[in-house]
Amino acid sequence: MRHLALIPAAIAAALLLATEIQAQSAQPPPPSAPMGYGAAITLEQAKSVAAAAEAEMKKNNFNMVITVVGPNGETIYLQKADVAGNASIVIAQDKAKHAALFKTASKAYQDRLANGETYILRLTGATPVAGGVPLVSGGKVVGAIGISGGSAAQDHQVAQAGADSIK
Repeated sequence: MRHLALIPAAIAAALLLATEIQAQSAQPPPPSAPMGYGAAITLEQAKSVAAAAEAEMKKNNFNMVITVVGPNGETIYLQKADVAGNASIVIAQDKAKHAALFKTASKAYQDRLANGETYILRLTGATPVAGGVPLVSGGKVVGAIGISGGSAAQDHQVAQAGADSIK
């Protein structure tokens, strides 16, 4: 009889333990380690990335500035379509530098700004306008590409085409 009284207590304890285990397993996994920086993209690699971006630009009849920077945001290669605006030179460099320094596409910050995260306007080096994409090789940021001259969506499209070409 005495053992029968312990059964409900044992069942309650088992249910509590199972609930705790289930709650622990429902936790999202910890974030992965942040992406590191690799050796800077070479001039030849930068030209190849720019050529892929230029092909996308020409396919769509855009006139843009293409900038490729190293992981510190230093310009490695820049080209300007004949009728691209002169202001696009600095804008493309800013977008590329943002992508290299923040290790994320500038479009992500544009989206964050659109969602009300206005504090990003005070982050030194942040350019929350689509068109800058990091260049990743071997899981490390080796530079970034920045595009200016079209709409934000067009700039991002061309930058992504360049970034997708890196080996």
